[in-house]
Amino acid sequence: MFGGMALGETAITGLLTGEDVLCTAAAMQALGARVVREDGVWRVRGFGVGGGQEPADVLDLGNSGTSARLLSGILASHRFTSFMTGDGSLRKRPMQRVIDPLSRMGARFEAREGGRMPLAIVGTDEMVPIEYTLPVASAQVKSCILLAGLNTAGETTVIEPEATRDHTERMLRHFGAEVRVAPADNRGKRITVVGWPELKARDIVVPGDPSSAAFAVVAAAVKPGSDVLVENVGVNPLRAGLYTTLKEMGADLTFENQREVGGEPVADLHVKGGVLKGIEVPPERAPTMIDEYPILAVAAACAEGTTRMLGLAELRAKESDRLSSVAAGLAANGVRHEMGADFLVVYGDGKAPAGGGLVKTHLDHRIAMAFLVLGLAAREAVAVDDGSPIDTSFPGFAALMNGLGAKIEDA
Repeated sequence: MFGGMALGETAITGLLTGEDVLCTAAAMQALGARVVREDGVWRVRGFGVGGGQEPADVLDLGNSGTSARLLSGILASHRFTSFMTGDGSLRKRPMQRVIDPLSRMGARFEAREGGRMPLAIVGTDEMVPIEYTLPVASAQVKSCILLAGLNTAGETTVIEPEATRDHTERMLRHFGAEVRVAPADNRGKRITVVGWPELKARDIVVPGDPSSAAFAVVAAAVKPGSDVLVENVGVNPLRAGLYTTLKEMGADLTFENQREVGGEPVADLHVKGGVLKGIEVPPERAPTMIDEYPILAVAAACAEGTTRMLGLAELRAKESDRLSSVAAGLAANGVRHEMGADFLVVYGDGKAPAGGGLVKTHLDHRIAMAFLVLGLAAREAVAVDDGSPIDTSFPGFAALMNGLGAKIEDA
């Protein structure tokens, strides 16, 4: 997206070829960016801030809520009408959280009940800058507003109640935008972007996704005798909550070869199998690991003692109601637990979970991958009803895990 809004050619290496990325690339092409992939390098020739063209067809973002919400900010600040949809899972996800602030800025929307897709966006190039306090901590909503603010005169400000992942702020600066960040009340931040910058193309090296690395790390941590090195993983503190939590649980996990790549902290994760203990995960940590709770629940199922995970309400607005999906998967595999409106408690006994269950994924890639990892540690094999959504974020997951000694296969 940034390459598409910049002037010149942006070269991107290390980019995942999952369906989420492919759908995003297609959407930017529909807006007029030139996107080609050559020898593993993606080259994007952009159209500049506010220079996108009206898409000739509906933009299909597949399963990617991040792509849909961020792209909404770009589309809303162009003087044309566009249409956006996604797969069955994405069409159930709430878009009202971006519709509200973008409507305040001047765009108009037509959506299904609850602000759900398919979505019609009637944009304008006369957006009004706003100061918007996020009702819930959401990096996606924050980023959507900041991207809309790029093509808006003046200063657009987002106030977040708790600090969320800051990849957008870092990349905005990297491409030449003026971004100011200041403390807000308690743990929050105040982020301001100055409109109408001239973004300039940059070469980008994408570090490994900490959310994807989590599956191999937890698999190694719960399997006695494991010794795994996961190289080139982003360890931005606002994304590394899982790794902090695993260390508190007693995981033999170290960050090696720490460095900075493209403005992001990166390290190689070295993990060995061992004994984990149950802990309490505080609610304020949730924004730094919101996508990792399914795999953390797997670690908790293998740990000795009780693990309490608090502040999980946002899990109910993911690809599925992830909180309920995780609880159902644990129940299907004999793991004692307790679920509330915004918490999950897992009672581990330090022994291998029973396993043997069939987990309904509800088209959620992280549910599928998490419970396949549970199967590595369980006494009986664990099955998922549909593994196809895994390719949205982690193509080659089964092959990679099998290369580490797993036995994941189609039924």
